[in-house]
Amino acid sequence: MKKMMKKMLGLAAALSTAFMVMPMTSLAANNESDFNPDGSVNFDKVTSPVVDLINSLLGPAIAIVGALGAVYCVILGVKFAKAEEPQEREKAKSHLKNAIIGFVLIFVLMVVLKAAIGPLTQWATGTK
Repeated sequence: MKKMMKKMLGLAAALSTAFMVMPMTSLAANNESDFNPDGSVNFDKVTSPVVDLINSLLGPAIAIVGALGAVYCVILGVKFAKAEEPQEREKAKSHLKNAIIGFVLIFVLMVVLKAAIGPLTQWATGTK
């Protein structure tokens, strides 16, 4: 049992050393089509599915966040209107203010991501 463990550890050490020494370009590029004319690595095969996924999810996500934010703010507004005690009113007002700030921040960040995905993709792929 000890001999088998030693062999496994030795194999794992050899493999980890081999992967650390191997240049990153050889991991990413396997044939001539993986390189740009200037010799840099073409990452289109990696970035395209990720960018397509982000683009396909951002539209519905913006709509869902907007709808949920509106419904949640209406519910908090009703709680604010129904509050009879001054402490409850201040608490409801604070919750409503924080919810509005949070949803606006999330919405703005999602719109910025949607707008920035093009330049980020160009930067990652090295195209202009």
